[in-house]
Amino acid sequence: MMGDNLDLKTEIKHRLLGLSDQQVLDIYRAMVLARKVDERMWLLNRAGKIPFLVSCQGHEAAQVGAAYALNQSNDFLCPYYRDMGMAIVFGMTAKELMLAAFAKAEDPNSGGRQMPCHYGSKQNRILSTSSVVASQVPHAVGIALSGSIMGEAFVVLTSFGDGASSQGEFHEAANFAGIHRLPVIFLCENNKYAISVPYNKQVASESIAARASGYGFPGVVVDGNNPLDVYEAVKEAADRARRGGGPTLIEAVVDRPVPHSSDDDDRTYRTSEEIEEAKKNDPILSFSRYLKEAGLLDERTELDMHERIEHEVDEATEYAERAEDAAPEDALKHVYALAGGESGDRHLIY
Repeated sequence: MMGDNLDLKTEIKHRLLGLSDQQVLDIYRAMVLARKVDERMWLLNRAGKIPFLVSCQGHEAAQVGAAYALNQSNDFLCPYYRDMGMAIVFGMTAKELMLAAFAKAEDPNSGGRQMPCHYGSKQNRILSTSSVVASQVPHAVGIALSGSIMGEAFVVLTSFGDGASSQGEFHEAANFAGIHRLPVIFLCENNKYAISVPYNKQVASESIAARASGYGFPGVVVDGNNPLDVYEAVKEAADRARRGGGPTLIEAVVDRPVPHSSDDDDRTYRTSEEIEEAKKNDPILSFSRYLKEAGLLDERTELDMHERIEHEVDEATEYAERAEDAAPEDALKHVYALAGGESGDRHLIY
């Protein structure tokens, strides 16, 4: 039976973190599902069937490892547009992701009114994502403050890219959270590019995590290509927050093997050699090797898993493509309201 001959080194890597053999297989499955949905969306975009995509490729380990370290039935996510892996762990299905990509009426994020990759689910405790870079960060701090006021023991994780860490919203939120010792985890998925601007032209400090010291809480750097390293850092930060220890800034260093979005051409600012090097650090491949070395996965089992996931993505795509479009009259729903003045005239307010 696979898993019977795990050595001490393997046990240290996941069992001693409190993760079972099945849980690490589940982590791998969530990473693969995110990748295969993402790859399908690229094809749909290039075929002119969906309008836009911000890829999660290269970020899956950081996202899934982080989300697994939280309590999905009690904690909150305030993600950014790249966080498909997090959304999957917190309960979003391939069908729901595809409904959002096609802007269908059944889209649980917004009924087809938000851009693709804007996750939001009250049921799954995911705050609706905004297109404004870093705006989710103060929102997360606000949720954490409300929980502290009401005496509710939940943790809020907000994620963002390295470019967002240079926005005022991040610094204001970090300062407030540090002062009030709020149960917030700031997770920066550092792929070394703020769209096309490289890290050394946007950040003066040695690391983004180093900024935490200015706000009075810990900052740590982890290998974002290893889901277990990210899990460990987020679990420690979450436990600390629940004890009243306040926030933590975690910088997960990842690689972005694809353009910033489907509207970007990264060949204008990256060399082909750099892109190929990023592809070599694929977290799907490295975690697959880890599971095989641990005796938890073999070629046949992996192939079966991939085939089942591909079938799941096929069904989700077909369902979403046939689903009803969002009604045009719903475009302004929950955005604009009619109001009447003293004269009886009615006008739009928002």
